[in-house]
Amino acid sequence: MAAGIVSYGVYIPKYRIRVNEIARVWGERDDIADNLQVFEKSVPDLDEDAVTMAVEAARDAIDRAGIDPCRIGAIYAGSESHPYAVKPTGTIVGEAVGASCNFTAADLEFACKAGTAAVQACLGLVSSNLIDLGLAIGTDVSQGAPGDALEYTAAAGGAAFVIGREDLAAEIEGLYSFTTDTPDFWRREGMPYPKHGGRFTGEPAYFKHVTSAARGLLAKMDARPEDYDYAVFHQPNGKFPARVARMLEFSRKQIEPGLVVPRIGNTYSGATLIGLAATLDQARAGERIFVTSFGSGAGSDAFSIRVTENIDKIRDSAPSVRDYMARAEYLDYARYAKHKGKLRL
Repeated sequence: MAAGIVSYGVYIPKYRIRVNEIARVWGERDDIADNLQVFEKSVPDLDEDAVTMAVEAARDAIDRAGIDPCRIGAIYAGSESHPYAVKPTGTIVGEAVGASCNFTAADLEFACKAGTAAVQACLGLVSSNLIDLGLAIGTDVSQGAPGDALEYTAAAGGAAFVIGREDLAAEIEGLYSFTTDTPDFWRREGMPYPKHGGRFTGEPAYFKHVTSAARGLLAKMDARPEDYDYAVFHQPNGKFPARVARMLEFSRKQIEPGLVVPRIGNTYSGATLIGLAATLDQARAGERIFVTSFGSGAGSDAFSIRVTENIDKIRDSAPSVRDYMARAEYLDYARYAKHKGKLRL
């Protein structure tokens, strides 16, 4: 039985900081934004966290397709910045969106691919006819220590996807995952900021896993890059997705609609899903989207997606990714540090 995306929603905070403002404070070279291909990033408001962004994205997803929240039988929230170590994000989201009828919930963690892992979990329950609809969320208020390389890209945002069997806006045709124990990035309990393996985050981690998952799915689907109209790859910066697209022989034109990291930064668990949402915002019936996430630790999930005619019925019923990107209020480093909780007593 076909299953896939019934609806989707996103949330991106209105606050931004320019990468060159961060570089100014730490005395870095003024071409760092060009080198990263990230020019500004989103910053949470003082009262925003991974939960509030998940709620906003979920409300957009429910409103976009006029879904009865009581049809949702599972809520999986993927994040590496859940505000509670012991207290689920998913239950708060369920209560807030009115899905408190009969649903199961769990929080997922797998660095930046926890959101696509949530999609897989919902897809399994829906495809086996155990639930009617599942709500998969990727949401993060990303951490980066002051002055660390991560601070230039670590951003805030989230996306929510309703997964079901009927009234599909996009069918998930196939999926493939590739996972190894590659400790390129980690954060122990109680540590305020993550650590990373520097140069090892590239070749042994991101590129190996993204290309392995993508090639595995292409082989499974007996497909080629030119069979797809769009492609979305996890975007920790602007350089990596562009480079991996070239390695896999996808074009710049295919990745451009979903490449939002230059203007909002790396939203971690939300990054791939926000890129997919931005692509759905302009995709047409019959077009195909190739999606591959990445999460440190390390693994990638790849999806083959075909857009249906229902996309035109729901597309304009909630704010688009570009709508959220367009509303921007810029902060200096001092206000940014206050918003991010970097000033500690």
